[in-house]
Amino acid sequence: MKIEEVKSTVRTQRIAAHSHVKGLGLDETGAAIQSAAGLVGQKAAREAAGIVVDLIKSKKMAGRALLLAGPPGTGKTAIALAIAQELGNKVPFCPMVGSEVFSNEIKKTEVLMENFRRSIGLRIRETKEVYEGEVTELTPVETENPMGGYGKTISNVVIGLKTAKGTKQLKLDPSIFDALQKEKVEVGDVIYIEANSGAVKRQGRSDTFATEFDLETEEYVPLPKGDVHKKKEVIQDVTLHDLDVANARPQGGQDVLSMMGQLMKPKKTEITDKLRMEINKVVNKYIDQGIAELVPGVLFIDEIHMLDLETFTYLHKSLESPIAPIVIFATNRGRCVIRGTTDIVSPHGIPLDLLDRLLIIRTLLYSTSDMEQIIKLRAQTEGLQLEENAFTHLSEIGTSSTLRYAVQLLTPAHQMCKVNGRNQISKEDIEDVHSLFLDAKRSSKHLSEKNNKFML
Repeated sequence: MKIEEVKSTVRTQRIAAHSHVKGLGLDETGAAIQSAAGLVGQKAAREAAGIVVDLIKSKKMAGRALLLAGPPGTGKTAIALAIAQELGNKVPFCPMVGSEVFSNEIKKTEVLMENFRRSIGLRIRETKEVYEGEVTELTPVETENPMGGYGKTISNVVIGLKTAKGTKQLKLDPSIFDALQKEKVEVGDVIYIEANSGAVKRQGRSDTFATEFDLETEEYVPLPKGDVHKKKEVIQDVTLHDLDVANARPQGGQDVLSMMGQLMKPKKTEITDKLRMEINKVVNKYIDQGIAELVPGVLFIDEIHMLDLETFTYLHKSLESPIAPIVIFATNRGRCVIRGTTDIVSPHGIPLDLLDRLLIIRTLLYSTSDMEQIIKLRAQTEGLQLEENAFTHLSEIGTSSTLRYAVQLLTPAHQMCKVNGRNQISKEDIEDVHSLFLDAKRSSKHLSEKNNKFML
C-alpha cells in the first residue's frame, strides 16, 4: 500500500516588512489608540496623519506636501503605508525612493513627472446605450461565399435577449459574432452589447440555470431588470500616466520595417511636454462637461535627501501646477549637505524654500514597552511562538541597538529553536543568535578596535 502526504492547497503569502499595517488605528474622534491596525505608539504622528487623510478625502490638500522626519526605524514608511490603507484602493498611491530618479535612460525630471502623473487619477463616467439580457436564441445566418469556392460565410447573426420586462430579437453584424465567440457566449448567458462600438461583455450564467448541474463552476447572475435596450452608466478609473503612455505609443504599420523600428527603440522613451499639455486640455474639457472627475492621489517619496538641487527646483514647479497630487516625503537625516552642492547645509538635506512649504510630522524613538508590543505583532504576523522572557530580552536588545535588528533576530531564533527540537522560542535562543549576528553599533566598535587589520 502506498501512502502519500497530501499537500495543502492554501497559498502561502510572502510576509514583507509592513505586512501587519492595516491602517492608522484611530478612534471615532481621531485620537490614536496605543496599539491598533498594526501600529504601536507614535500617537501625535498618527493623529496628524489622520487629519491629512481627512483633507485628502475632502480634496483640500492637492498640490501640498508633507514631510515625515525622524530617526531610522521609527515607523515613517509604516505611517505612509497606513495613510494609503486608510484612503482605500480608489485613490492612487504611488511609492518611490529618492535614488530612483538617477537613470542612464531617462532624465531625472522625467522620472519625477512620470510618478506625479501616476499619482493623479481620473474617474470617467460614461453613459452608454446597451442591449442587455439573457440569451434565448443565437443563430448565425450563412450565405454563399462571394469569393467563390465551397465554403460559406456568415452574413449576420440573429440573437434573442430576454429581461424581466420583455424580449427583443436583434440582427447583428458578423464582426459581433466573432466577439460573441471570443466571450464563449451560449444560450442562457447574461450579456450586454454596446450599441455604438459593438463590444460584447459576458456577465455570467442566468440564475434560472443554477440547478442545472450537481457541481457548479459558473458564476450565476440574476435576470436583468428593465428593457433590453437601455442606457447604462459605466465608471472607469485611469491615471494620467496611463493616458500619456496610451497616446505616446507609436501606432506603426504591420510591415516588417515598422515592426523592426519598434523593436529597435529603447525600452524607455520620454513623453513630451507637448503631448502632456494636449492630454491635460482633453482632461479639463471632460471635467468641464461633467464626464470625468479628477482624483488627486498620493505620491510618497522615501529618502528625499537623495534628490539633488535640480530635482528639488523641479518639485517646486510641479507642486504649483493646477493638476498636482498630494506629496509625502520621508527622511531620516538631520542637518546635512544638499546633494548637488558642496557647501550648502540644510535641515534634512532639503532646501529651505521647499522646506518652508511642507507640513512636518515628527516621529520619535520607541520606548522599550512599545518595542515589545511591535515585536509581538511581528511574531504574530510571521506565525512564531515566543516565551514572555524572550519578548522582554528582544525589546532590551532593540533599545540598545535598533528595532529593525531586534525584529530581524526573530527568524534566525526560530530556526535555532527548530534545530533544538522545540516550537517556542526561548530567551536562550535569542542570546545564541545575538552572539552570532552583529548589529551596526557592535560592528562599528569592532572595526574601530581592529582598524589596522582591514585594507584601506
